[in-house]
Amino acid sequence: MTRILVVDDDSVLQRTLRINLRARGHEVLLAGTGEQALATFLSEQPELVILDLGLPDLDGVEVLRRLRKRSGVPVIVLSARQEADDKVEALDEGADDYVSKPFSIDELLARVRAAVRRAGSDPDTPETIEADGLVLDFAANRATRDGHPVHLTPTEWRLLAELARHRGRVVSHEDLLRAVWGPHYGRERQYLRVFANQLRRKLEVDPAHPRHLVNEPGLGYRLELG
Repeated sequence: MTRILVVDDDSVLQRTLRINLRARGHEVLLAGTGEQALATFLSEQPELVILDLGLPDLDGVEVLRRLRKRSGVPVIVLSARQEADDKVEALDEGADDYVSKPFSIDELLARVRAAVRRAGSDPDTPETIEADGLVLDFAANRATRDGHPVHLTPTEWRLLAELARHRGRVVSHEDLLRAVWGPHYGRERQYLRVFANQLRRKLEVDPAHPRHLVNEPGLGYRLELG
């Protein structure tokens, strides 16, 4: 059983999600405002958050930022905002997935299952990789460059972990999107461009000429650490 916090000011939607999630064996917590969501998160420690962006007090992206300062818990954004920029901003701030309203309850439940699975450890991911002053500790989710800490978001860690599992080999855009964001993804290559650029700025000595996170045009990405 997974403890899930649903953050939405629509009481009808709250009730619908609570009924469907409970029917699948989940424990459900409800919050109608951003402040209530943050307080409930601290007191109840949910294992997954479903977060609306249009809250009456705090913008949902701000709630996401504050959650990410405290935890790497999976967060699925559920929002009526459908512009690509809104999706990229939410993913950039550490959201694990983005579902647009109106939505299919079956699709949302599939996204929940995928997020819960991804939150588990993967035995194929190496515990630590070191190369050229860069240290990636996947067991503890800690990164350093020349001894200085580097903050990576949960999504950035998942992207690196997937590439690390295939170290030195090209992973296709489609496989990366499905592994990091879930089975319903495969065409959103702009997500990969955004996150690859962020990772290069954080990890590469010269982001304009990356040595570690290499793009193979038309194919995908590979991680070179050696």
